[in-house]
Amino acid sequence: MRQLLVVSRQSSVKNKLAVSIRSTTHGQSAKIRRLLRLDYKLFTVHCSLFTVFFLFTIYFLPFTASADEIKSRAAVVMDAVTGRVLYAKNPDLRLMPASTTKLMTALVVVEKANLSSVTTVSKRAANTAPTRAGLKEGDKVTIETLLYAALIKSANDASVALAEAVAGSEKEFIKLMNRKAIAIGANDTRFINPNGLPGKGQYTTAYDLSKIMRQAIKYPVLKEILGTRVAEVTTETGKTIFVKNTNKLLWSDEELLGGKTGYTHQARHCFVSAGERNNETIVVALLGTPSRDLLWKETEDLMTFGYRVMNNMDEPVVYLSRSDYDSAKIIKASYTKKTNIKSQKKTVKNKKSKRNTVASKNKTLKSKQTAKKKKDIKSVEKSRKKIKRNIARRGEDGVKG
Repeated sequence: MRQLLVVSRQSSVKNKLAVSIRSTTHGQSAKIRRLLRLDYKLFTVHCSLFTVFFLFTIYFLPFTASADEIKSRAAVVMDAVTGRVLYAKNPDLRLMPASTTKLMTALVVVEKANLSSVTTVSKRAANTAPTRAGLKEGDKVTIETLLYAALIKSANDASVALAEAVAGSEKEFIKLMNRKAIAIGANDTRFINPNGLPGKGQYTTAYDLSKIMRQAIKYPVLKEILGTRVAEVTTETGKTIFVKNTNKLLWSDEELLGGKTGYTHQARHCFVSAGERNNETIVVALLGTPSRDLLWKETEDLMTFGYRVMNNMDEPVVYLSRSDYDSAKIIKASYTKKTNIKSQKKTVKNKKSKRNTVASKNKTLKSKQTAKKKKDIKSVEKSRKKIKRNIARRGEDGVKG
């Protein structure tokens, strides 16, 4: 009812104004029209100012990037030039790397192999599931072709083929990967295969993954491949394979240089990327993100936050989420409460006392057993002596002279 009433009021005012304009002289009506035009211009200016203010507020609205806002289990934003950490959430939490492992595979290949050399795809490499480029046993391809397949399509068959081409076997190649990790300071990282497929004993951290990406983008060929949206890779026999990048941000974010995705059921969604704005390069690494859409959103949010820190508009922050560490079964030491230390000492003493009581019980039991054995032996010896005496007596009585 209120809206209808407003409309009716406006319409009545409009009709009155029209009647008044008709009833006035030509000069008066022109004056009224000028006044109306002036009001319209003022209204337009007000709308424009409001729009500018609204856009300014949205663009410069600070993103706090708190631990609660970032749903990924671990995240790091790093200055690619200096290695300075601009944001971190659980930076040293060891998690599964998934297919981000292929970034280290590519890094080792670029340093150890000639990219134009040709290799033959083995049966083992061709049968590596689940994500494959479609290579067949016996296909002859260049090392560069395999790099495109491994980094763009995240092909596991191409990753194994690269490992065999460079080191002769996966086992030897994994040694090179782990050595390289230590060399660049990724001390909380360990690989067990060249593709990131699930298995025991492999892990990385968001901090280490940032270091690996920082190292990878130093090579122009890797920078180019990581930033390629689609490509056609061909074998020596002319077989063509179409590959599309798993990194969706390449289609929407012009500032993104490139990145490597990863996913397994245990690792969840993972992503490490590099972006460039105003000659400033930033690396963002995410591990354990709940969904792929959230992966893209958090990457963009953290990239923006990183640029704000670089331009002194925000301060660097580091968060440690206890729930993530607890779910990973990692016990953190408490450095704030002395009561915790005392309770820990008490528990250790109690454990020691329990061990001592058990040990003493065992000793008493053993001593009782040995005493019983000795007693039994003595009783047996006594019975033997009695038997001998009886025999001797009988012999004396029955002796004939």
